[in-house]
Amino acid sequence: MQQEYYSVEDVAGLLGLHVKTVRGYVRDGKLKATRIGKQYRIARADVEAFTGGGGGAASPSRVEVSAVVQVEGVGRGDADRLVTAVLAAAGAWSGESRPLWVQAVRDESRSALRFVVLGPPRRVGDVLGMIEELTGEVR
Repeated sequence: MQQEYYSVEDVAGLLGLHVKTVRGYVRDGKLKATRIGKQYRIARADVEAFTGGGGGAASPSRVEVSAVVQVEGVGRGDADRLVTAVLAAAGAWSGESRPLWVQAVRDESRSALRFVVLGPPRRVGDVLGMIEELTGEVR
């Protein structure tokens, strides 16, 4: 069985990288390649080993999403209640294997409240939905 080989340009196109990046991986020994004349040839098996798979999609070990939510025109009392509710919910979810991080900042001069949320996509979505529901009640 004949093995399939790629050029550096082919690998760059397959992986969505710049040609210089692929050459750097080869020079650093991160990507195995054979030098033929002045060019490198990279075996398909070596590309698959480098990407960690057999051509399939990579399975990430962790996926996180971040969101920033700005709420304008919120008085101090409503802002305090909103922050308490959101942080309490985030605290209830924090016992999970993938923690949720939420920070709230109040801009008194603009009567604005900003939430920064980081964590698993579903939990961040839950927090965004909660903020949407609560801000509908605040106004």
